Amino acid sequence: MLERLRKIQLATSGVQLLLLLVAVQLGSRVGWVVCLSIMSLISVFAWQSALSKYRAIQNTPTSKVASAAQGYVELMGRGYPFAADAPVLGRLSKRPCLWYRYRIEQKNHKHEWYTSESGESDAIFVLRDDTGDCAIDPEHAEIVTQDYQQWTNGARRYTEWLLLKDDPLYVLGELRTQGGGSLTFDLHAEHNALLAQWKQNMPDLLARFDLNADGQLGEEEWMLARRAAKREVSKKIAEAQTQADIHVIRQSADGKLFVISNLTPEKLSRRYLYWVWGNLLIFLSGLAGIGWVMQMPRF
Repeated sequence: MLERLRKIQLATSGVQLLLLLVAVQLGSRVGWVVCLSIMSLISVFAWQSALSKYRAIQNTPTSKVASAAQGYVELMGRGYPFAADAPVLGRLSKRPCLWYRYRIEQKNHKHEWYTSESGESDAIFVLRDDTGDCAIDPEHAEIVTQDYQQWTNGARRYTEWLLLKDDPLYVLGELRTQGGGSLTFDLHAEHNALLAQWKQNMPDLLARFDLNADGQLGEEEWMLARRAAKREVSKKIAEAQTQADIHVIRQSADGKLFVISNLTPEKLSRRYLYWVWGNLLIFLSGLAGIGWVMQMPRF
């Protein structure tokens, strides 16, 4: 499900529906013409946005990691964690994954669902094809995944989206290749990020560092955990900096479409195409409505 696109679609549809209600409330020719004109204008912008994304997927050829040119590229391969010994865990399900997004909803006094908590991971993961590996920085990406779960517990509803290890991955974004030795790392940030990952699996963390088996980590035990995390991060940074070339794909500076998916590009582009035709239909309907209102002898 393309969550970000769906949010935009819902927002656009909500505004258009509100405009129709306003036109009905005003009940005048001028009111209908103004509201239908704004609806049509919104549809034009939404149509242009969807069409540009559809064309980006359709017109960008697929490259191999090892031979991909620097710049805007399309890659296809399999997904793997960046650090095999420190997997990301789904926020709700605790399943090992490459990436997650979650939403927790509650019912208000009107028995309507509202979002009480939401978020997504920003950990780097890897796309691998038969020529090499490319690190994926998912920040600001539109992420489409078929792995979607939703369940209800009492007055709460939980939703989680995942990208899993060995998923087929399609990525469209900005590729940059640099020597490992030229990479810079924030040791403190990497250290804190690793500890945060470990805390998501407290049973494993306790099994490793709860030396007195009292079910909690004391100050000395936390010190051991922090030292272990620092050693692990330092080792990974050293290994990364010894690699000849590091390929990284991320959001481009000019804001071009950055999408990551476990759908095929054909299925992905078809979703954008539906939105192209849907907004074109709303635009034409708006124009037709304006013409009909203007032809009414009295309104």
